[in-house]
Amino acid sequence: MTADTRERPVDQLTEAEAAAELAALADEIAAHDRAYHQADAPTISDAAYDALRRRNAAIEVRFPALKRDDSPSERVGAPVAAGFGKIRHRVPMLSLGNAFDEDDVADFTARIRRFLLLKDEDPLAIVAEPKIDGLSCSLRYEDGVLVEAATRGDGQQGEDVTANIRTLPDTEVPKRLPAGAPSVLEVRGEVYMTRDDFAVLNAGRAERGEPLYVNPRNTAAGSLRQLDPTVTAGRPLRFFGYTWGETSAPFAETQWNARRRLAEWGFPLNEPAARCERPDDLLAHYRRLVADRATLPFDIDGVVYKVDRLDWQARLGFVSRSPRWAVAHKFPPEQAQTLLKAIGIQVGRTGALTPVALLEPVTVGGVVVARATLHNEDEIARKDVRVGDTVTVQRAGDVIPQIVGVDLDRRPADAEPFVVPERCPECGSLAIREAGEVVRRCTGGLICPAQAVERLAHFVSRDAFDIEGLGYKQIKLFFETGRVTRPVDIFTLERREERRLDKLVNVTGFGRKSVENLFAAIAARRTIPLDRFIYALGIRQVGQATARLLARHYGSLGAWQAAMAAAAAERTAHPEATKPAEVGETYDALCAIESIGLAMADDLTSFFAEPHNREVIADLIDPAQGGLTVTDVAAPQAADSAVAGKTIVFTGTMEAMGRAEAKARAEALGAKVAGSVSKKTDYVVVGADAGSKEKKARELGLAILTEQEWLDLAGSG
Repeated sequence: MTADTRERPVDQLTEAEAAAELAALADEIAAHDRAYHQADAPTISDAAYDALRRRNAAIEVRFPALKRDDSPSERVGAPVAAGFGKIRHRVPMLSLGNAFDEDDVADFTARIRRFLLLKDEDPLAIVAEPKIDGLSCSLRYEDGVLVEAATRGDGQQGEDVTANIRTLPDTEVPKRLPAGAPSVLEVRGEVYMTRDDFAVLNAGRAERGEPLYVNPRNTAAGSLRQLDPTVTAGRPLRFFGYTWGETSAPFAETQWNARRRLAEWGFPLNEPAARCERPDDLLAHYRRLVADRATLPFDIDGVVYKVDRLDWQARLGFVSRSPRWAVAHKFPPEQAQTLLKAIGIQVGRTGALTPVALLEPVTVGGVVVARATLHNEDEIARKDVRVGDTVTVQRAGDVIPQIVGVDLDRRPADAEPFVVPERCPECGSLAIREAGEVVRRCTGGLICPAQAVERLAHFVSRDAFDIEGLGYKQIKLFFETGRVTRPVDIFTLERREERRLDKLVNVTGFGRKSVENLFAAIAARRTIPLDRFIYALGIRQVGQATARLLARHYGSLGAWQAAMAAAAAERTAHPEATKPAEVGETYDALCAIESIGLAMADDLTSFFAEPHNREVIADLIDPAQGGLTVTDVAAPQAADSAVAGKTIVFTGTMEAMGRAEAKARAEALGAKVAGSVSKKTDYVVVGADAGSKEKKARELGLAILTEQEWLDLAGSG
């Protein structure tokens, strides 16, 4: 393959190319997430980041069996920083899906109509609000009094910034609500800084000879997230309230009226907003905000569209990391030209070699950027990017951009094509590009420092073991000093270092109290839910959502291990089989799980076919070594429903509520929704024009339900 698959239409990709590209995208985006959320040193622009996520999503739609749920589409926010208390959100603070052009907006409204079974002539009002470029924050009021304030964090729990929020004036954040507000109300919105306030703040810093802040958004975020509230009090922060989390009682029937109620209670709103009844009205409001963007007193990076009726929002629900009933229509990116000084190589946790452009620093949209990803060697060859070139870089946010083109007229005469090294720059092992792959990978495995550190960092990351005080920097230090080279070493660290605590303190630079806190944090993670444990193992293509599916389907670590070992044995015995049923019964049942197909099943079985990987798990749960207890995922809230724990397959056209809503309803009732029929299927719900799945269900003698019978059964839960 000589052309970069990322520049080819998704419908032209082979399954092997799609799987390889999804793997490369997952590695690349995970690295960007760590850089942005953990190191506060982003290496890619909003535009480039959005483009990667968008490409990833398009491939997943085309090849659903290959879906990698560890991509950013399955992630929200960042972990709580050290030094802050934690507040768990009663209602998760999720992120939004993105729309980038008018076709995406049309797709958004069309999906809503399909889900709700609306006809073209049926009204569909949508509220359009400016998307503020700030820091998300949730304010909790009880009996009208502000009692808590938290950042988004990872969507499940955020940083306790109550003391800091209290320093904002009442005109921005009311400390008491008037009579009539619900007894419990979480008002959510954005903490931000106006451009004028930012300019005054920077002018003062310039007079004092202090470094200047980069932009209002980062300055507002840093100001709110101060451990000393007096620092926050000295910063000109503001707040827009435009949505809500937990509430003890409904206070409106529409998004538009809810905004009015929030304003009545003293919360400033993100204006200008509009209630639109036609798609053309949405786009007209978007164009107005694009035109007026520079004249607004605050930064915005797009427009958010929300279904107006709150009962429809409830029906639409959520998918993965975002609501179905809202989308962010992003503004087009900004561009600038600069010099490409060098091309470096970054090695990811799966050994993927990613070329990185090192740029002459350039200001793009008010932000200085100096690095950009080049994706892979095909990308470099396609664009013919060479060291010494003048390149066009693009951004649409506050981080480092992507390279979108080369100015060939300004190319130096001695510029030579870049050649990706055939050996890993970290360990010297061969770096091989397999057939159908778009990336070159180091073969060094755990002997490669880059891979070992990355894999261990993934193991302790926020969505895996989430060990406070043990981030990438600490993992790298422990690895380099030989203290942690494999996962089980984390849980034997205290036992091994107990008699050498002073030496550990001296080597790491930690204080004695910090080391003791770290040991306590590690001990607190000796019990972990099965889904987090599976995700922590770093199995290729297995992200958070897939890990949850596997945990929920198999129920316990022992059952999952046994099934994976059996499926691995079946795959080893039938390596050439192309249909799950031809591989074996256990493998077929694995592929029947919703969103898991041949490619992902092969990655799972390949993992368990490797003795070293089985040893990793055995060491972790061995009482004499890691001593971990792996628990099942909490039972669904609807565990007493008639379909709780049952495996259901939907086939054919659902007419009463649509298949997407039917699946969502089944999962809400505690059922498992599978993508194919097997002996372990409990019910097959047959809609109009059902095909091979119904036939197979009858051959297997399974329980077959009509749509009405399914509705009756679901309604009995």
